[in-house]
Amino acid sequence: MPEPLCSGAMTLQRMDNVLIVVNDLDAAIAFFVELGMELEGKSPVEGRWVDRVIGLDDARQDVAMLRTPDGHGRLELTQFHTPAAVSAGLDTAPVNTLGIRRIMFAVDDIEDVIARLRLHGAELVGEVARFEDSYLLCYVRGPEGIIVGLAEQLS
Repeated sequence: MPEPLCSGAMTLQRMDNVLIVVNDLDAAIAFFVELGMELEGKSPVEGRWVDRVIGLDDARQDVAMLRTPDGHGRLELTQFHTPAAVSAGLDTAPVNTLGIRRIMFAVDDIEDVIARLRLHGAELVGEVARFEDSYLLCYVRGPEGIIVGLAEQLS
């Protein structure tokens, strides 16, 4: 008999944040602030405790934490100074590439958001498409190849 999917004991409280490593922290912050996220703070992070957590020696980085307007979702952007960030060559990888490929946000006006993000270098991956009478959806490729999904719920 298969094991139950949940033991009944709650161990997960919430998803705290998603980390994205970038080369240009200020550009990434500007992109996500334009999207509507709020910058909680930005600071350098280094020390033995960091090295122990992330498994890298002598790590020195700048970290920015952003949150969604409702306060429930957070995004951590990190720019490594040492050791240098390593490119996985995913800047132009298609959506079906293995691994985490996109983060999605609910928006009020998808066309307005696309226009504002284009000022920060975003490009549509495909096109804006309608899903039944429920949503307008699209993917945009932002700074450093980050794919962001946008969903506008239709009335």
